[in-house]
Amino acid sequence: MSRIHDALKRAGQERSRYKGIGIEEAEPPVAGPIPVSAADAAPGPAIQYVAPTSTLSSPDGMLASCRTITWRPDTATLLFCGSAEKVQGVEEFRTLRSRLYQLREKQPLRKLLITSSVHKEGRSFIAANLAQVMTRQPGCRALLIDADLRNPYLHSALGTFQSPGLAEYLLGEAEESGIIQRGQMENLFFIPSGRPVSGQTEMLSNGRIKVLLDRLEPLFDWIVIDSPAAMPVSDSGVIAGFCDGVLMVVRSNATPFDLVRKTLQKFQVERLAGVVLNGIPVEPHPEIQHYHNTSDHNSSVTARQQ
Repeated sequence: MSRIHDALKRAGQERSRYKGIGIEEAEPPVAGPIPVSAADAAPGPAIQYVAPTSTLSSPDGMLASCRTITWRPDTATLLFCGSAEKVQGVEEFRTLRSRLYQLREKQPLRKLLITSSVHKEGRSFIAANLAQVMTRQPGCRALLIDADLRNPYLHSALGTFQSPGLAEYLLGEAEESGIIQRGQMENLFFIPSGRPVSGQTEMLSNGRIKVLLDRLEPLFDWIVIDSPAAMPVSDSGVIAGFCDGVLMVVRSNATPFDLVRKTLQKFQVERLAGVVLNGIPVEPHPEIQHYHNTSDHNSSVTARQQ
């Protein structure tokens, strides 16, 4: 009963905080995806709180107690958002999903780290859309984590709040259910990076992220983690030690081969799940064009397993 009382107290404090900045509390959500109405077109995400219940200690109860937020995603980044999916890259993500499932048949693979050699290779784009395509499998539940505490982006792509998130958890200021968000994309959950902090590598090394992943792993079919680029900082190497696999993102005609090779040496060979080649200029074959009428999105994704 004390845990329930504490949860109710925290929920009340959250309500007061958001009312103080002019965000109205919404009605409790119904089961299934949350429809986006015309009123949702206004800037800024809308929050829906789910009252804590006596099932808070169970896995489903913990997820039910997470904040429900109406995300306003960037459709240029999230290819699977909305009903129109006839854009370049959608089928490539489905192929990537299939190859990861094939790899899973040979080795444990649930916690997947997405990284790159340097910035602007598209790792956040890959992470966000991979998590989305995973949830298109019937009954598949995925968690997307923004573990880039230096230059976070995923909260902007989803159109939601940056905090509270991973930083608050690593600092011991929040628990699991307090940092997980759920939006209108069914079975997709999100942990943002949290507020700006210093000493990011030390925070990721304090052991709390391992505790977080161990506690959340039984709740999800896939956990997709977006990390900083591997060459400038050591954050991704720290996180990789707590994951089952590493997916390396390489931008076509941009990333030097020697740099990619040096980056791969930072990770244990057995943890390398594959390489994604991003940003390939595509000239569709006429027969493919007949089935897949592309839009102006001029980048594609292919994958090669190690």
